[in-house]
Amino acid sequence: MKIGVLMGGVSSEREISIQSGEEIVKYLDHNKHEVVPIVINEKYEVLQRVKGLDFVFIALHGAFGEDGSVQALLESIGMPYSGCKVLTSAICMNKEQTKRVLRSEGIATPSSIRIRKGEELSDDILQKLQLPLVIKPNKGGSSIATFLIRSYESLQAHIEEALLFDEEVLLENYIEGREYTVPMIGGEVFPILEIKPKAEFFNYEAKYTQDGAEEFRAHLTKNLEEAICTVAKRCWEVFDCKGYVRLDIIVKEQKIYVLELNTLPGMTKNSLLPKSAALLGKSYTELLEDMIRYS
Repeated sequence: MKIGVLMGGVSSEREISIQSGEEIVKYLDHNKHEVVPIVINEKYEVLQRVKGLDFVFIALHGAFGEDGSVQALLESIGMPYSGCKVLTSAICMNKEQTKRVLRSEGIATPSSIRIRKGEELSDDILQKLQLPLVIKPNKGGSSIATFLIRSYESLQAHIEEALLFDEEVLLENYIEGREYTVPMIGGEVFPILEIKPKAEFFNYEAKYTQDGAEEFRAHLTKNLEEAICTVAKRCWEVFDCKGYVRLDIIVKEQKIYVLELNTLPGMTKNSLLPKSAALLGKSYTELLEDMIRYS
């Protein structure tokens, strides 16, 4: 096949997208495929740049990558692409909408409040919050402008900083438990990884700095592993996922809290999905073939 690897884009995660894209270009099987790197700088470039391809591997992150926009463009011309479809991508990119779906299905997720740009932080809002809190852009990723706060004194300043990256921010109760990530391909759960960041939480530096976190195969009891797999597969069905996805969860006192679903998880050399696949003996190239096939 002639495969285009779409990377770059217009979001705050452009740098990570390029790193993901370059790794994918490097490790796709060049004996089987003609691989075309496509670095985009503007949205209007996409339709012109993908002409003549058989398949587009989306390595974009953030806005116009994970939010269903580029997926809709590709569908408009009948171009097959990697990962989840338009609606799934749009919902999962919006953390508040994701939480609404999770709650409606009885799947535990940390309590949260959404604050829009220009909205006052009222006493009613403050009374609903419990410290510590995580502040994050509602439609952001890669933990950019994400903060763990333990004092109300720094709350407003961090909200304003997060609002530089989005029109809305999420104030989420911080669950102090063990953090895991659950990769899924074709609806099947790959080895679950436990994450122990060197920083206070799994922030941008911990994710993308070499040795910023310990990431290893989770040592779980049989009951807990089965429970996590059940939740993950339920999320796959509820959100109508396709191809691949990665769930981030926290477990506290055996209760599983779903933080979010990543429909286009990072594919850099430090990323979690390739690390999980390697535990099954899959090379990066074999992983990419799986991702294409199931997409």
